[in-house]
Amino acid sequence: MDDNLRRRDPERTRQALLAAALAEFAAKGRAGARVEAIADRAGVNKQLISHHFGGKDGLYRALVARWLEQEAGFASPDLPLAELVATYVHDSVEHRDIQRLMLRESLEDVDEPAAGTGDAELADMRRRQQQGELAEDLDPAFVLLVLQAAASAGVIFPADVRRLTGLDPASPEFAARHAEQLKLLLAHLAQRVSNAAPEG
Repeated sequence: MDDNLRRRDPERTRQALLAAALAEFAAKGRAGARVEAIADRAGVNKQLISHHFGGKDGLYRALVARWLEQEAGFASPDLPLAELVATYVHDSVEHRDIQRLMLRESLEDVDEPAAGTGDAELADMRRRQQQGELAEDLDPAFVLLVLQAAASAGVIFPADVRRLTGLDPASPEFAARHAEQLKLLLAHLAQRVSNAAPEG
């Protein structure tokens, strides 16, 4: 990227750095990523990372903030649970690098991750159970963990996806089929509530 262009268009520089950082963090993790490699990917001087983001950690936080903003745009609590999970499936296929970044953070097992499942998500799952979207004998916390992993299966188990389904885990075909199957699974998880015979 031309030096004069950088000075004229700082927003373009920021976006180039974010794109480069996403690829680097997804490939090497937060600890393994190097500012020199990020700058090289973006075609800019590494000093611009400090200038625009205050360093590597600030760049990482900016990526997480962008993901959370994106998530807020599609993860509406008004959606039925099956539809909500389906949107996460499609997002994980369309934005594999951000999913890989989040998974790497989870694997690092930090006490305070930059993003992840929290109290609000669990409270929402309990609300959904009270409304009949989950059978009463299921533990919402464990269901949430299972669904979180299931929605990201194409990123976590790409070789297994290819071997078991014959589909490309990065393809729209896989996303559509996987989302459909998870919807069916969730229908069965709620079925015991709707089919339970009344006592007495």
